[in-house]
Amino acid sequence: MSTSISTAFIKQFEAEVHMAYQRMGSKLRDTVRQINNVTGSQARFQKVGTGSAVSKSRHAMIPTMEVAHTTVDVTLADFYAADYVDQLDELKTNIDERQVLAQSASAALGRKTDQLIIDVLDAGSNSNNIVHGSAALTLAKALTVYEEFGSADIPDDGQRFFIVSPAGWADLLQIDQFSRAEYVGEADLPYAGGLTAKRWLGFMFFTHSGLSLSSTTRDCHAYHKSSVGLATGADIRTEINYIPEKVSNLVTSYMSMGAVMIDNLGAIEVQITE
Repeated sequence: MSTSISTAFIKQFEAEVHMAYQRMGSKLRDTVRQINNVTGSQARFQKVGTGSAVSKSRHAMIPTMEVAHTTVDVTLADFYAADYVDQLDELKTNIDERQVLAQSASAALGRKTDQLIIDVLDAGSNSNNIVHGSAALTLAKALTVYEEFGSADIPDDGQRFFIVSPAGWADLLQIDQFSRAEYVGEADLPYAGGLTAKRWLGFMFFTHSGLSLSSTTRDCHAYHKSSVGLATGADIRTEINYIPEKVSNLVTSYMSMGAVMIDNLGAIEVQITE
């Protein structure tokens, strides 16, 4: 057998990694602002302030809003997911086993993508963060987040997200206003079809198993899509190299990516006890 895998195999494997990543790799990527195809090691997000409409007298000059424009920079880092495939094992590999390897690589890169976003949310402290207070995810905590977003004029445009741990989701199921038909209607019951995502109080609530845990305190996060940025230089790519000392092929998937907090006014950390 040749010491290199065919081009067709590489292309097929890379396509499978892409498909698996898009389907099951990252849960958070589409919940934040994105810049793709970044050239270089840094990307820049624009942050635009708020303005006010004013009146003017007849024939007077129109006052300008003088909206503040600032920038937030993010540095990209490189990440890899690699594994060896024995040369002789490859002769025996069928399509299912190849897909397992592709899914493993995509899952690893997906977890890294989500971890970048979670790390930014953890570090992006907001004065309105809600400490656990030795309590689970309660109705009072959810309503406090709702009030804070409203007071800060965070857009209620379908792009508010609230990520909770599986234990936090279990807490939500015990809240009547979240889980009973007389409050939300039968069509919006959170356990219909076994789903673990539901829109409530203007937020899309969903679960994530990778949220930070310190002792018994879990950090959940409510945020608006515009508050966090994710920049991608090289999206997922795959290459396969033969390593003669191992008589194996090194299958490597990699990407270049970075995340940053753009506006912490639109992000609140909610601590719960598990």
